[in-house]
Amino acid sequence: MKKYLGKGVYGAVAIGKISVFKKCDAAVTRIHVEDTEKEKQRVKAAKELAAKQLTEIHEKALREVGETHAQIFEIHLMMLDDDDYNESIENIIDTQSVNAEYAVALTSDNFAGMFSSMDDAYMQARAADVRDISNRIIANLTGADTDSTTADEKSIVCADDLAPSETVSLDKDKVLAFVTAHGSSNSHTAILARNMNIPAVIGVGDSFLSEINEGDTAIVDGFTGEIIVSPDEQTLKAYTEKQKRDEEQKKLLNRLCRIEGQVRGLQQMLKSDAYCPDILIQVSAVGAALNSFSKELLASHIRTCVADGIRQGDDEVIDELVTTLQKLMK
Repeated sequence: MKKYLGKGVYGAVAIGKISVFKKCDAAVTRIHVEDTEKEKQRVKAAKELAAKQLTEIHEKALREVGETHAQIFEIHLMMLDDDDYNESIENIIDTQSVNAEYAVALTSDNFAGMFSSMDDAYMQARAADVRDISNRIIANLTGADTDSTTADEKSIVCADDLAPSETVSLDKDKVLAFVTAHGSSNSHTAILARNMNIPAVIGVGDSFLSEINEGDTAIVDGFTGEIIVSPDEQTLKAYTEKQKRDEEQKKLLNRLCRIEGQVRGLQQMLKSDAYCPDILIQVSAVGAALNSFSKELLASHIRTCVADGIRQGDDEVIDELVTTLQKLMK
């Protein structure tokens, strides 16, 4: 059993098999060219394809994380047309007579380095955005597949780092959790993971990827930032119970949020002087929802707190339950 500690960016527990994220990075070499205009046209075509790809990713992000957090891909589309970025690429091609791939890679390094050196944490995190769009352009130039691979089954995705477009492009239904060796809590990737409601831990360290294997069983605790690889039976049991309690709580909170929405609707009806029978029907619906919530809360309490107390030999928990039931029946 091995333990690693990073920073949790979404509080939840995931238990499953590890899938090591395989990036399709294209190797870039410097090549002398005679026809610089041809290279600039290649960049133009690669950017046009990148714009089409980012538009599709943006549409997927709208469905999964909402308009606010999907805006990062609108920014990526704008960065494709950034004058300074594009002038740098063209200037390198013209002055150094080099291939398009090298010019894009060098520009990416220069701009990412500039952002990384800034004091502001938010601006430092923008370095990943520059690398993301640059790697996409390079992949299009080389004909590399931009769709990186993960396991076919639900798994804990482990990577050195994940670009925003890589995070959104993953099949959400097959991802139990994200774990990255590097990354920042201010990064768009961390923000996206939070809003996809997927347990995520970042910055677990350089040694992490070299010490894990595809298919290893792991626990991801997004609350504490702890990763446990190849857990023993006792640890696995403890975290399974923690996961169950967390899921119960989130389920109850979701139901309560829906009831809050019903109450706000009732308030609007009263303010707008709605027809009285309609208000009474809404009051009845809110009452029924609260009654159902109360029953579910009691059931959850019995399944978790009471059951734990009985297992631990706490006789007082039974007396407490009986007292609670007596009060509810009055």
